[in-house]
Amino acid sequence: MDITVVGRNAEISPRLREYIEEKATKVEQFDPRVQRVEVEVTHERNPRQADTAERVEITVISKGPVIRAEASSSDRFAAFDIAMGKLTERLRRARDRKKDHHRGDAIPAPKDLPVAEEAPAVADEAEKADEAPKVPTEKGVAVESQLGDSPVIVRQKLHDATPMTVEEALDHMELVGHPFYVFIEKSTRQPCAVYHRHGWTYGVIRLDAQVL
Repeated sequence: MDITVVGRNAEISPRLREYIEEKATKVEQFDPRVQRVEVEVTHERNPRQADTAERVEITVISKGPVIRAEASSSDRFAAFDIAMGKLTERLRRARDRKKDHHRGDAIPAPKDLPVAEEAPAVADEAEKADEAPKVPTEKGVAVESQLGDSPVIVRQKLHDATPMTVEEALDHMELVGHPFYVFIEKSTRQPCAVYHRHGWTYGVIRLDAQVL
């Protein structure tokens, strides 16, 4: 299992790297098939966000669905511990669901599925060719660009789109901890997005189009 630790606007100290690598090895206890654990540490330079200036995002790449968790705090070690706690709970749920599937009690989860990224806020000026955000060309690699002279930063990622059912999309939305999940519906081939409304209520947005 490979463990990568990168920083955005943040320098990763040897002590922090050692701490992260030691804790991240526990992922294999929940998923022996894990191939890579990616940890991204981001420092927010805005002094108004001092209480949440350190953000940690952990992504587990396995032969099953991608699982992700993130957290923010004033301390990097604390942010990592919080994110690791969320990740551990999602890994446990994924393991239990797999056991239920072997007993025939659950819907099988599709393999090697992409993770939906949160849609960034884009200003109207993005329509201008000279200010349009860069389009990613390499799968899984984030591309960031600034819209002209504005403070708006657009972060994009490119993912494979494996068709799935609404139920499967809801499962994967929970595993990545996002409020929505973008996917291609298996039976209609329509681009769709499931999202959490409130309580146990969810919604589905469908585009009047088909992916061939």
